[in-house]
Formats: sequence, structure tokens, C-alpha cells
Amino acid sequence: MSVLRKASRKKAKIRLGLSAVAGGGKTYSALLIAYGLCSDWEKIAVIDSENCSADLYAHLGPYNVLPISAPYPPEKYVEAIKACESAGMEVIIIDSISHEWDGKGGCLEIVDAITQGSTSKNSYVAWGRVTPRHQAFIDAMLSSKCHILTTVRRKQDYEMTKDANGKVKVEKAGLKEQTRDGWEYELTVNLQLDTMHQATASKDRTGLFMGKPEFIPSVETGKMILEWCETGADPREEIDQATANLSNVANLDELKMFRDTLPSYVISDEKFITAARARQTELRPPAAATTT
Repeated sequence: MSVLRKASRKKAKIRLGLSAVAGGGKTYSALLIAYGLCSDWEKIAVIDSENCSADLYAHLGPYNVLPISAPYPPEKYVEAIKACESAGMEVIIIDSISHEWDGKGGCLEIVDAITQGSTSKNSYVAWGRVTPRHQAFIDAMLSSKCHILTTVRRKQDYEMTKDANGKVKVEKAGLKEQTRDGWEYELTVNLQLDTMHQATASKDRTGLFMGKPEFIPSVETGKMILEWCETGADPREEIDQATANLSNVANLDELKMFRDTLPSYVISDEKFITAARARQTELRPPAAATTT
């Protein structure tokens, strides 16, 4: 049973998206923001599916690049994120997420291949297999202990309408991000760049950008975001304290009640899980001896 508690904001890692048409400055803006977040080029990694475009800005500093090429299944992105984490990166730029969705070997192509290869030709069945794979990519991004910046392409979208005479016509319907609908719901901040590299927020949970004048992203933007991220309780300290308090638990019932008082980010932490299992083993009554 969950326990009611007071809301408190924890220190966080940013999940920021940058979308633009070609030439809108997605990669360059992401690099400047990333440096503002960590102040160390060597702690920044770019997962680059854009034909090594990240190398164009090597003059900025010695950041790291992890090139990936087609095909672009979700698992390739998950592996790249984990590789950056293992290398000790503090900021990961995924440039871009568009290929995971509609690139060669991305989700849309995978669904089409499964559908065409089936006897039913039912795409709903195919989506049932591919959606969990796409979700695994999202989960890898959201659960990362690094700051994550994503770039996504935007292109002209069209819709079919009927005029007063019933004639079908194609009309422009604005610019659309080339990824699955609803991607920005996964982000803390989503910035849209125009062709002059000016940014406006379409989503902003920090309160730093929404309703503010358009601006050109810079290192100072990253520093401002970092200050917001660092305001709040440190979840690592809370995890360490909860782990230490396991020694005060006297029996299995108390252990269960103690776990029920903790937030999900504590009880899902590997360090706490390992310590809780060890404490559970200690508290478990010894097996009764058998006689012959």
C-alpha cells in the first residue's frame, strides 16, 4: 500500500528536445547547451546518426562522438546510451531521434516488414511487437543518470480536405516533428528552432522559457538549466540514507512497511535493492532442522 507524503522536488537530470528544419542549428545549439550543463567538453557525447555532422563543430572543444549508421532499430540507440553512460559521460546528445522512428530500419520500416511478411497483413499485430521496442528506447533515455538532449527533424506536413464541392485537395498543415506523436510528453523542455536559430518553447516544466521572448540557445542557456536541475533534494543522498536505515528494521513485516514509505526512485535503485535483499535474507527465520 502506498503512503501519502508531501510533494518535494528532487535534483534532476534534464530531458531537453530541440526540433528544427534542416539548417535550423539543432546540433550546434545542443552542443552549447551541453557545455553549459557540465562545463567540460570531454564529458559530452554525441550519438550521431546524421552522417557525422557532429564533427563539423570540433573547433568548440574535445567532445566525444559515437557515430551510428543504418539500420536504426531502437536497440541500437539503447546500446549507444549505455555505452556513453559506461564511458562516464555527463551529457548525452542524441542527434537525431528521427532515424529511430522513420529512418532506414527504424520503427516504421520494421512495422512494414513485419506486416508484409505476415499472412494476415495486419499492422496492429506488428505494432504490438514494435511498440515495446520503441518504449525501451524511451525508458533508456528517461532512466539515464546523464543529462539527455535530443534533436529531431521537422518537415512540412500535409492534410487532405474537401472543398464545398466535395473535391479532395491537399493543404499544408504546418511543420511536424519526424518522430512518434507525443514525443515531447517525455521531455522536461522542448524547444523549437526557426531558420534564424531562434528558439521558443512548446513545452517547459522548468518555467524558464514558456511565455518568454524567443532567444538563441547558448552556453548560458545550459547554465540556467543546470541551476534549475540542482535546486531540490539530492536523490542520491536519500537513497544512501534509506539503505543505511535498513539495519534498523527488526523483522520482515517492518521491512515491508519501511519499503512502502519510500518513493519509487529509492526502491528501484540497484544499490537499495541489493541491500534490501541482503537484509531480507538476514531477517528470514532459519529453516527448521530435520530429524531422521
